[in-house]
Amino acid sequence: MIELVAERTDRALVLTLNRPAKRNALAESIVEDLIECLRDAHQEPTDLVVLRGEGKTFSAGFDFGGLAEASDGDLLRRFVRVEQLLQLVFHAPFETLALAHGRVFGAAADLVCACTHRVGTPDSAFRFPGLAFGIVLGTRRLAGRIGETAARDVQGRGLTMDADHALRTGLLTEVADTSEWDELLARVAEGAGRVEADARSVFHRALAADSADADLADLVRSASVPGLRDRLQRFREEQKQ
Repeated sequence: MIELVAERTDRALVLTLNRPAKRNALAESIVEDLIECLRDAHQEPTDLVVLRGEGKTFSAGFDFGGLAEASDGDLLRRFVRVEQLLQLVFHAPFETLALAHGRVFGAAADLVCACTHRVGTPDSAFRFPGLAFGIVLGTRRLAGRIGETAARDVQGRGLTMDADHALRTGLLTEVADTSEWDELLARVAEGAGRVEADARSVFHRALAADSADADLADLVRSASVPGLRDRLQRFREEQKQ
Protein backbone atom coordinates (compact mmCIF):
# COMPACT_ATOMS: atom_id res chain seq x y z
CA MET A 1 0.00 0.00 0.00
CA ILE A 2 1.19 3.52 -0.83
CA GLU A 3 1.41 5.32 2.53
CA LEU A 4 1.37 8.81 1.05
CA VAL A 5 -0.74 9.50 -2.02
CA ALA A 6 0.32 12.59 -3.99
CA GLU A 7 -2.03 14.04 -6.60
CA ARG A 8 -1.19 17.19 -8.56
CA THR A 9 -3.77 19.19 -10.51
CA ASP A 10 -2.40 22.27 -12.25
CA ARG A 11 -0.74 24.23 -9.44
CA ALA A 12 -2.34 22.38 -6.52
CA LEU A 13 -0.86 19.34 -4.78
CA VAL A 14 -2.97 17.09 -2.54
CA LEU A 15 -1.06 14.84 -0.11
CA THR A 16 -3.15 12.12 1.53
CA LEU A 17 -1.87 10.12 4.50
CA ASN A 18 -2.84 6.54 3.69
CA ARG A 19 -2.21 4.31 6.72
CA PRO A 20 -5.79 4.00 7.97
CA ALA A 21 -5.09 0.76 9.87
CA LYS A 22 -2.49 2.68 11.92
CA ARG A 23 -4.63 5.84 12.16
CA ASN A 24 -2.19 7.50 9.73
CA ALA A 25 0.48 7.64 12.43
CA LEU A 26 3.54 9.55 11.21
CA ALA A 27 6.00 6.76 10.63
CA GLU A 28 9.55 7.70 9.69
CA SER A 29 8.89 6.71 6.06
CA ILE A 30 5.83 8.97 5.80
CA VAL A 31 7.69 11.94 7.29
CA GLU A 32 10.49 11.46 4.74
CA ASP A 33 7.98 11.19 1.88
CA LEU A 34 6.21 14.36 3.04
CA ILE A 35 9.51 16.22 3.22
CA GLU A 36 10.44 15.10 -0.30
CA CYS A 37 7.04 16.11 -1.73
CA LEU A 38 7.13 19.50 -0.03
CA ARG A 39 10.67 20.20 -1.16
CA ASP A 40 9.63 19.35 -4.71
CA ALA A 41 6.63 21.69 -4.33
CA HIS A 42 9.00 24.47 -3.26
CA GLN A 43 10.81 24.05 -6.58
CA GLU A 44 7.74 23.68 -8.84
CA PRO A 45 5.00 26.18 -9.74
CA THR A 46 2.71 25.59 -6.75
CA ASP A 47 -0.11 27.70 -5.37
CA LEU A 48 -1.55 25.28 -2.83
CA VAL A 49 -0.59 22.11 -0.94
CA VAL A 50 -3.40 20.20 0.78
CA LEU A 51 -2.88 17.72 3.63
CA ARG A 52 -5.56 15.17 4.47
CA GLY A 53 -5.89 11.63 5.81
CA GLU A 54 -7.75 8.44 4.91
CA GLY A 55 -9.82 6.52 7.45
CA LYS A 56 -11.10 7.53 10.87
CA THR A 57 -8.64 10.33 11.57
CA PHE A 58 -6.31 12.78 9.86
CA SER A 59 -3.44 11.36 11.92
CA ALA A 60 -2.78 10.07 15.42
CA GLY A 61 0.62 11.77 15.42
CA PHE A 62 4.09 10.37 16.06
CA ASP A 63 4.32 6.64 15.32
CA PHE A 64 5.44 4.83 18.47
CA GLY A 65 5.89 1.53 16.64
CA GLY A 66 9.27 -0.10 17.22
CA LEU A 67 9.90 2.07 20.27
CA ALA A 68 11.50 -0.77 22.26
CA GLU A 69 14.22 -1.23 19.62
CA ALA A 70 14.94 2.48 19.13
CA SER A 71 17.78 4.33 20.81
CA ASP A 72 17.52 7.86 22.20
CA GLY A 73 19.59 8.96 19.20
CA ASP A 74 17.20 7.31 16.74
CA LEU A 75 14.25 9.06 18.35
CA LEU A 76 16.03 12.41 18.45
CA ARG A 77 16.66 12.18 14.72
CA ARG A 78 13.02 11.34 14.06
CA PHE A 79 11.80 14.34 16.03
CA VAL A 80 14.29 16.57 14.22
CA ARG A 81 12.89 15.39 10.89
CA VAL A 82 9.36 16.09 12.10
CA GLU A 83 10.39 19.64 13.02
CA GLN A 84 12.01 20.11 9.61
CA LEU A 85 8.78 18.93 7.99
CA LEU A 86 6.78 21.43 10.04
CA GLN A 87 9.13 24.22 9.01
CA LEU A 88 8.73 23.36 5.34
CA VAL A 89 4.97 23.72 5.76
CA PHE A 90 5.00 26.83 7.93
CA HIS A 91 7.51 28.75 5.80
CA ALA A 92 6.17 27.55 2.44
CA PRO A 93 5.99 30.14 -0.36
CA PHE A 94 2.53 28.78 -1.24
CA GLU A 95 -0.78 28.36 0.57
CA THR A 96 -1.22 25.25 2.71
CA LEU A 97 -4.52 23.67 3.71
CA ALA A 98 -5.06 21.01 6.39
CA LEU A 99 -8.33 19.08 6.22
CA ALA A 100 -8.47 17.42 9.63
CA HIS A 101 -10.97 14.98 11.09
CA GLY A 102 -11.05 12.64 14.04
CA ARG A 103 -8.70 12.75 17.02
CA VAL A 104 -5.60 14.63 15.86
CA PHE A 105 -2.78 14.38 18.39
CA GLY A 106 0.85 15.33 18.87
CA ALA A 107 2.94 15.88 15.75
CA ALA A 108 -0.20 15.65 13.61
CA ALA A 109 -1.79 18.53 15.52
CA ASP A 110 1.47 20.45 15.00
CA LEU A 111 1.20 19.71 11.28
CA VAL A 112 -2.29 21.20 11.20
CA CYS A 113 -1.08 24.19 13.21
CA ALA A 114 1.71 24.86 10.67
CA CYS A 115 -0.74 25.27 7.78
CA THR A 116 -2.15 28.54 6.46
CA HIS A 117 -5.74 27.24 6.31
CA ARG A 118 -6.69 24.89 9.16
CA VAL A 119 -10.03 23.16 8.74
CA GLY A 120 -11.51 20.67 11.18
CA THR A 121 -14.74 18.70 11.15
CA PRO A 122 -17.33 19.41 13.88
CA ASP A 123 -16.27 16.25 15.73
CA SER A 124 -12.50 16.75 15.40
CA ALA A 125 -10.27 17.07 18.47
CA PHE A 126 -6.69 18.26 18.94
CA ARG A 127 -4.08 17.60 21.61
CA PHE A 128 -0.43 18.65 22.04
CA PRO A 129 1.04 16.25 24.65
CA GLY A 130 4.75 16.70 23.92
CA LEU A 131 5.60 18.23 27.30
CA ALA A 132 4.27 15.08 28.98
CA PHE A 133 7.35 13.25 27.70
CA GLY A 134 9.70 16.22 27.73
CA ILE A 135 9.56 17.31 24.07
CA VAL A 136 9.30 20.98 23.08
CA LEU A 137 7.89 20.84 19.55
CA GLY A 138 6.01 23.61 17.73
CA THR A 139 5.55 25.81 20.79
CA ARG A 140 6.20 29.15 19.05
CA ARG A 141 3.95 28.23 16.14
CA LEU A 142 1.12 27.27 18.48
CA ALA A 143 1.57 30.44 20.55
CA GLY A 144 1.44 32.46 17.32
CA ARG A 145 -1.91 30.87 16.45
CA ILE A 146 -3.69 30.88 19.82
CA GLY A 147 -1.65 33.23 22.05
CA GLU A 148 1.02 32.57 24.65
CA THR A 149 -1.33 32.09 27.60
CA ALA A 150 -3.56 29.62 25.78
CA ALA A 151 -0.55 27.72 24.39
CA ARG A 152 0.94 27.44 27.87
CA ASP A 153 -2.37 26.06 29.14
CA VAL A 154 -2.96 23.66 26.25
CA GLN A 155 0.56 22.24 26.23
CA GLY A 156 1.29 22.40 29.94
CA ARG A 157 -1.94 20.68 30.97
CA GLY A 158 -2.21 18.40 27.94
CA LEU A 159 -5.74 19.61 27.20
CA THR A 160 -7.76 18.17 24.34
CA MET A 161 -9.39 20.91 22.27
CA ASP A 162 -12.68 20.17 20.54
CA ALA A 163 -13.48 21.85 17.23
CA ASP A 164 -15.36 24.79 18.78
CA HIS A 165 -12.50 25.48 21.21
CA ALA A 166 -9.93 25.18 18.43
CA LEU A 167 -11.90 27.60 16.26
CA ARG A 168 -12.41 30.16 19.05
CA THR A 169 -8.73 30.24 19.93
CA GLY A 170 -7.48 30.36 16.33
CA LEU A 171 -5.98 26.91 16.01
CA LEU A 172 -8.61 26.27 13.33
CA THR A 173 -9.57 28.84 10.73
CA GLU A 174 -12.78 27.03 9.80
CA VAL A 175 -15.01 24.13 10.82
CA ALA A 176 -16.66 22.19 7.97
CA ASP A 177 -18.12 18.75 7.49
CA THR A 178 -16.33 16.41 5.09
CA SER A 179 -19.24 16.81 2.65
CA GLU A 180 -18.16 20.45 2.25
CA TRP A 181 -14.49 19.80 1.69
CA ASP A 182 -14.47 19.64 -2.12
CA GLU A 183 -16.17 23.03 -2.38
CA LEU A 184 -13.90 24.48 0.29
CA LEU A 185 -10.77 23.15 -1.43
CA ALA A 186 -11.87 24.69 -4.73
CA ARG A 187 -12.47 28.04 -3.02
CA VAL A 188 -9.06 28.06 -1.33
CA ALA A 189 -7.31 26.99 -4.55
CA GLU A 190 -9.02 29.78 -6.48
CA GLY A 191 -7.97 32.36 -3.90
CA ALA A 192 -4.38 31.09 -3.83
CA GLY A 193 -4.17 31.29 -7.61
CA ARG A 194 -5.11 34.97 -7.67
CA VAL A 195 -1.81 36.04 -6.10
CA GLU A 196 1.44 36.04 -8.05
CA ALA A 197 3.88 33.50 -6.65
CA ASP A 198 6.70 35.99 -6.01
CA ALA A 199 4.42 38.43 -4.20
CA ARG A 200 2.91 35.61 -2.13
CA SER A 201 6.36 34.36 -1.13
CA VAL A 202 7.42 37.82 0.09
CA PHE A 203 4.08 38.24 1.87
CA HIS A 204 4.44 34.93 3.69
CA ARG A 205 7.98 35.79 4.80
CA ALA A 206 6.75 39.12 6.16
CA LEU A 207 3.97 37.46 8.16
CA ALA A 208 5.85 34.46 9.57
CA ALA A 209 8.75 35.35 11.85
CA ASP A 210 11.71 33.14 11.00
CA SER A 211 12.33 31.32 14.27
CA ALA A 212 13.37 28.10 12.51
CA ASP A 213 16.81 27.88 14.12
CA ALA A 214 15.46 28.64 17.60
CA ASP A 215 12.61 26.13 17.19
CA LEU A 216 15.03 23.41 16.15
CA ALA A 217 17.42 24.28 18.97
CA ASP A 218 14.62 24.10 21.56
CA LEU A 219 13.55 20.71 20.25
CA VAL A 220 17.08 19.31 20.30
CA ARG A 221 17.73 20.58 23.82
CA SER A 222 14.56 18.96 25.13
CA ALA A 223 14.98 15.69 23.22
CA SER A 224 18.67 15.38 24.10
CA VAL A 225 17.98 14.91 27.80
CA PRO A 226 18.94 11.26 28.45
CA GLY A 227 16.08 8.79 28.78
CA LEU A 228 13.90 9.93 25.86
CA ARG A 229 12.83 6.40 24.98
CA ASP A 230 11.94 5.65 28.60
CA ARG A 231 9.87 8.83 28.83
CA LEU A 232 7.99 7.92 25.67
CA GLN A 233 7.35 4.41 26.95
CA ARG A 234 6.00 5.72 30.26
CA PHE A 235 3.74 8.13 28.41
CA ARG A 236 2.34 5.31 26.27
CA GLU A 237 1.65 3.16 29.33
CA GLU A 238 -0.11 6.04 31.06
CA GLN A 239 -2.35 6.58 28.03
CA LYS A 240 -3.45 2.93 28.20
CA GLN A 241 -4.64 3.22 31.81
